Amino acid sequence: LAAEEGIFVGISAGATFAAAMRAAAEAAPGSVMLVMLPDTGERYLSTPLFEGIAEDMSEEEREIMRSTPGYQLG
Repeated sequence: LAAEEGIFVGISAGATFAAAMRAAAEAAPGSVMLVMLPDTGERYLSTPLFEGIAEDMSEEEREIMRSTPGYQLG
């Protein structure tokens, strides 16, 4: 979600999103779904999940950030 949509969520939210995508694939056409993503990814920054990931953003990541004005870093 972070790489494709600029939505920085945690493990629980990622699992929720994956389950929602599976449910959406099987839902009847025109169905409406509400999915709440229950956490943020900030608490995982200091864990092994983020080892080897650059601290600075790439230009592509900066463009994603700019597309979400309410969530821009200073």
